[in-house]
Amino acid sequence: MTEASRHYDACETRDPQAREAALMEALPAQIATAKARSAYFVELLKDVDADAVDSRAALAKLPVTRKSDLLTIQPKSLPFGGLNGTAPGQLARIFMSPGPIYDPEGRRPDYWRFARALYAAGFRAGEIVHNCFSYHLTPAGSMVESGAHALGCAVVPAGVGQTDLQLRAIADIRPNGYGGTPSFLKILVDKAREEGVDISSLKKALVSGEAFLPAQRADLKAAGVMARQCYGTADLGLVAYESEAEDGLIADEDLIIEILRPGTGDPVEAEGEVGEVVVTLLECDYPLIRFATGDLSAVLPGISPCGRTNMRLRGWLGRADQVTKIRGMFVHPVQVTAAVKKHPAIAKARLVVDHDGTSDDMLLEVEVADATLLSQDALLEDLRASTKLRGRLVLIAPGTLPADAKTIEDRRKVG
Repeated sequence: MTEASRHYDACETRDPQAREAALMEALPAQIATAKARSAYFVELLKDVDADAVDSRAALAKLPVTRKSDLLTIQPKSLPFGGLNGTAPGQLARIFMSPGPIYDPEGRRPDYWRFARALYAAGFRAGEIVHNCFSYHLTPAGSMVESGAHALGCAVVPAGVGQTDLQLRAIADIRPNGYGGTPSFLKILVDKAREEGVDISSLKKALVSGEAFLPAQRADLKAAGVMARQCYGTADLGLVAYESEAEDGLIADEDLIIEILRPGTGDPVEAEGEVGEVVVTLLECDYPLIRFATGDLSAVLPGISPCGRTNMRLRGWLGRADQVTKIRGMFVHPVQVTAAVKKHPAIAKARLVVDHDGTSDDMLLEVEVADATLLSQDALLEDLRASTKLRGRLVLIAPGTLPADAKTIEDRRKVG
């Protein structure tokens, strides 16, 4: 395979500084587009000078819009709450995700930008994709189909379920690869083996929608299917994808990713620190600015061994909300952060939840360089006022907490 054929386009192997410069050059225009076309962002960014938002530092000063907020934002002006930059009747499709949350699809080819992920998974023009992502109201099926069409592939719109019919279609049509969840692919592989159905044409797969465990990858590889994973959302489309290096998920070229401290609008302090994935999407139909996905990840250092030079994510590491029920009360990271932020002497903090055999125990660990600058009683009172629960406190030296420390760590055993 030639170097050129290994990558979808030249953008993937750009000098990282050139890519960053291009993204920052495009950012002011995107802010201006959002303010001009989206009723929601007109109001949210009314005091923002778009031309001044030309760096990550400037972007970090803008407000965050959380996916969880869409449940209250969209009903104010259905279907999109004014976040859309294109009128609903001028879109190609309108989807409904659980919530419900409504998601637009514009009329551009490969609107969701999935061709890049499919290419990295080994799909090429003239091949057939057996697409088992849902086609019912949610956009996953359309994401893969539009990407496959952009590559020049044919698509079997299989959707989910009906295992026997799926196996018949694979045996008859002989598709080259699969798109869908890894668990359903494993079901198809196992069922085909059990019933003696030949699905050996499936040599590759792009999987998403759930965790892709090492054991699943090994089982599929043993069955002759080389599977790569990708990460996307119904709002954003493709966010990051895996290559043959199988070493992290490489960010898509058409968005700006930030990793923020959960419950805040602040970027994490160090590369590798776990935080919430927040995306600014460089497109006009749904011009999302600092859109907080609710997913946790972290940036991997360096570039991928495959030669793609964009930022890499460790993959999905859980949910950023980390909502934890303690003594019958739900505690959110933002509540912990609100209490901690009142005390500038604190460098970093973590709330550890455990069970002492009788009741839940809530311990706040705080990194403090000079204990005399912190009122412990005031901090505990602020924690109680924020969470409605009493907790304990321990002071630790700066640098003690790991880079990937969550705001709330639940150590209680399940079951």
